[in-house]
Amino acid sequence: MWIILGLMTLGMIIGVSIRHKKKVIKQVNKLVTISVYLLLFLLGISVGLNDELVSNLDTLGVHALIITLMAVLGSVLLASLVYHLYFRNSNHEG
Repeated sequence: MWIILGLMTLGMIIGVSIRHKKKVIKQVNKLVTISVYLLLFLLGISVGLNDELVSNLDTLGVHALIITLMAVLGSVLLASLVYHLYFRNSNHEG
């Protein structure tokens, strides 16, 4: 855990020091995107190798869909509430 926190802190320090260098930021963004795609690909391989998970994919898929829909619905409702409580009146003043 300390390694993770240390790496995160180091990344934040480097991020603060390079935040005004647009070329570097562009390259970091590309690298992050490629890393996310690679991690998703490797996760897919891991799922495909798990026989128990693949055999129960239909049941797990339905549960995952329900959880996803509820999470999206909750996010939309909360965002709407926050908008109405904090931002709705500020849009009409400007």
